[in-house]
Amino acid sequence: MAINIKPLADRVLVEPQAAETKTASGIIIPETAKEKPQRGKVVAVGNGKKDHTMTVKEGDMVLYGKYAGTELKLEGTDYLIMREDDILAIV
Repeated sequence: MAINIKPLADRVLVEPQAAETKTASGIIIPETAKEKPQRGKVVAVGNGKKDHTMTVKEGDMVLYGKYAGTELKLEGTDYLIMREDDILAIV
């Protein structure tokens, strides 16, 4: 499924990974205690600015700050749109 969103300038559209439902020891985490995901897949990338070329590309898995970006829902899927500066690392 193709996304109809093209981020502008240095913005990136990220699809967050699902939050963990179980701990490493097997304890099930209830919905109210789940942490916001901080890892996701880059879905679309802007063109950058004249003095800033984009480092990330579509398909990259990235780590970002806990409160980075703006949440949006498109065709039933959750996304985050954020500046490339909000991305901490490519994994």
